[in-house]
Amino acid sequence: DVQLQASGGGLVQTGGSLRLSCAASGLTFDDYAIAWFRQAPGKEREGVSCINNSDGRSYVADSVKGRFTISSDNAKNTVYLQMNSLKPEDTAVYYCAAGTVVVTAICPGRWDYWGQGTLVTVSS
Repeated sequence: DVQLQASGGGLVQTGGSLRLSCAASGLTFDDYAIAWFRQAPGKEREGVSCINNSDGRSYVADSVKGRFTISSDNAKNTVYLQMNSLKPEDTAVYYCAAGTVVVTAICPGRWDYWGQGTLVTVSS
């Protein structure tokens, strides 16, 4: 069975940092892109960042560009989201997802597997 285990969330003050981890198992890591999404209360789910484990290309949404960095450790089948300069508006449940890589885009349009989510709370 494919499993995505998201971890690393917590409570942090404005300006602080957190690193989220998404550990994948049951899939061929290099064949998948891994993405981070977030959903704040009362808001739609938002794509934050993704990385193509086949070629290393990555994407970061404009809303977090310059503050969040995605990376991948293929030896550990784990993707990280380093979040710096956190703001209260970054408060959300963060989910990781896996989708089969496509050659025409960094991030595939379909996500086959989802992790359970980890809560990030940024206090003002």
